[in-house]
This record gives sequence, C-alpha cells and structure tokens, in this order.
Amino acid sequence: MKTVKALSAIIAVLILSLTLFACSGDKGELPAVMALKGPTGMGMAKLIDEGKYEVTLVASPDEVSSAIISGSVDIAAVPINLASVLYNKTNGGVKLFAINTLGVLYILENGNSINSVADFNGKTIAATGQGSTPEYILRYILTKNGINPDSDVTLEWYTDGSELATNLAAGNVDIALLPEPNVTAALTKSTTGNLRVALDMTAEWDKVSDTKLIQGVMVVRSEYYEANKKALEEFMSDYSASVDWVLSSEEAPALIASLGIVPSEGIAKNALPRCNITYIDGDMKGATEDFYRVLFDAKPESIGGKMPGDDFYLNIKAK
Repeated sequence: MKTVKALSAIIAVLILSLTLFACSGDKGELPAVMALKGPTGMGMAKLIDEGKYEVTLVASPDEVSSAIISGSVDIAAVPINLASVLYNKTNGGVKLFAINTLGVLYILENGNSINSVADFNGKTIAATGQGSTPEYILRYILTKNGINPDSDVTLEWYTDGSELATNLAAGNVDIALLPEPNVTAALTKSTTGNLRVALDMTAEWDKVSDTKLIQGVMVVRSEYYEANKKALEEFMSDYSASVDWVLSSEEAPALIASLGIVPSEGIAKNALPRCNITYIDGDMKGATEDFYRVLFDAKPESIGGKMPGDDFYLNIKAK
C-alpha cells in the first residue's frame, strides 16, 4: 500500500512538473541580452532596472560580437553595420528585428567658421569611428556636397571618443565629428569658452539622402528566435515600453547614470535630446536596406562583404 501511495505521489509531481514546463514553454526561455553603453543602452534603462531580463552592458562592439557568435547572449543592441557583419559571419545566424537609435553624430567646433558642410573645404576634421558607420556617413555627406573627403579635407582619426572629447574641450582640436554622449561630455568640460555644436549630421544627411540615417539596431540569434518566438515578442513589448519611459520620464537621466550607461546624470539629461533614441519594428528590410546599400557602396567590408539576404530581416511587431 505504501508503495502504491509513493508511486502515486511521484506521478503527481511529474505531472505537475510537466504541466509547469509546458506552460513556460508557451513563451520559451527569456533571452540573455547585451547592449553597449551610450545611446544604444539608454533606451533599455527601465527594462534593466525592472530586473526581468539578464542584461549585460559593455563598452566595446567586439565584446558584443563575441557574445552573439558564442551564443552566450541571445539578443543584442549593436551598430547597424555590425548587425550585417554578424549575419554574414554566422552564415545567417543573426536576424534584425528593430531599430533603436537614429543619428547621434554632430560636428563640434571651437570657433564659428563651420556653418554649413561647404565650410569644411580645406579644414581638418578630427573624428572617431574609422572603418565604421561614422566614417561612411561623414564621407557620404561630404561627397554629396561636392567635397572630396580624400583631397579637400584632412581627416584625423582618434580611436577613443573620450580622448577626442577631452582634446576638443581643452582647445587642442578645432573641429570634430563626435557621437553623443561624447558631445555633451566635451561641451560640459570645455575650457575654451567658444565650443559649440556647429552641425547636426542627421539634418545634413536628410538634405542629401532619401534614406533614414540609422545607427543602432536590435538583433537576435536565429536559433533562439526559432525556438522562442513568443518570448522575443514579449521582449519587444517590454523594450518598447522602456524606450517610451526613457523618452518621457524626468527620472530617466538619474536611472541611466546609476546603471553606468553614461558617466553622470547631467550628461544623461543633456545628451538625451540629441541621442535620437527610438523603437521601430515591423518591416526591417524596408526600413534598413537602403541604408545598407549606402554602406555597401562605400565599402562592402563595412557590412561583412555582401548585402544581407532576405532571411536577415524580421517583419514582426511588439505584442
């Protein structure tokens, strides 16, 4: 009799366990997420703070690439060119499902000589992002305005945005192309008294291109997506809500700083309006392919050597 009762108890536990597993399996496993510090991570502040997802913030795109390729993270916020590089490098192992950052590039100047792109002629422009989207965006805008980036200007490349911001703030650099939040950091630390935002490169892009200037996107490992489609949709909904909160809440700058996404609350507050944080999902091919074509025409290697295939683009909406 005791044996029968024991077997009954074991069977009941097994049935309960299978039921719970089946229920959790409806949505699948919650994803492990990675984002870069700066604008691509700002929109995740509320999502990170709520603690529902395991989110890792890193400083280098190389760290994101390694994590996606190894499978240690399932979803990542990455520069738009890196998304295509990862797709090509993994033979279709990565899919694009949302845009999270539009243009974040600005021209800063110690002085008042740059008031249009034409004013760059004969000047030296310091910049970061050689071999990535900032370089190709700058070259595209210069070329479209009749300026040869290889002969009409001198491009001086820095490997670190913080270093360039420091030199600009100290007056050691006259003209620089910088992304936020380095823009705000330079303006905050400036000792020259005449450092200013001279040009918004998103506005300059819009003058010469019909494509949307996109700098940050969201990707998911194809293997994770196929096994956890509802979980991805749930994440998309939570992430979209986080972006809405960051863009509307007065508490957002303090939270962004406390999470280490940017150095201080003041920088977060002043940088936010220039970060063009957004959340766009749906037809990702229609939203991004033209911009990928611009990058490919500039340098095929910038997006992994070839245009991504149709299977790269997801067409799904947050639930």
